[in-house]
Amino acid sequence: MSRPHEQFDDIAAAYLTRDGVDIGPMFGSEGLRIRGKVFAFVVKDGIIAKLPEDRVTHWEESGRAERMIMRERAMREWVHVPDAAADLWPEVVAEAFAFVDEITP
Repeated sequence: MSRPHEQFDDIAAAYLTRDGVDIGPMFGSEGLRIRGKVFAFVVKDGIIAKLPEDRVTHWEESGRAERMIMRERAMREWVHVPDAAADLWPEVVAEAFAFVDEITP
């Protein structure tokens, strides 16, 4: 198991005790979901999280994260936080959980 996966599993364990939260497939990886909507998932070199666009911009401007690129297109509400910034993961995952919980019926 890779180091990012191990770190993500530790964070995920705290969320999996909450109502409506489970883990499921996302882009060939495992993602944390609230009521079926993914809010964070692990990739080989970090995590990806769904945040409001202004928070993605904030993290990108910090120089420690970047907007997720998919098929050469920058995604408005998805941020990639690399393993080198793993100290940010708990905060970013908490933001992602709050955001997706709020917008998911």
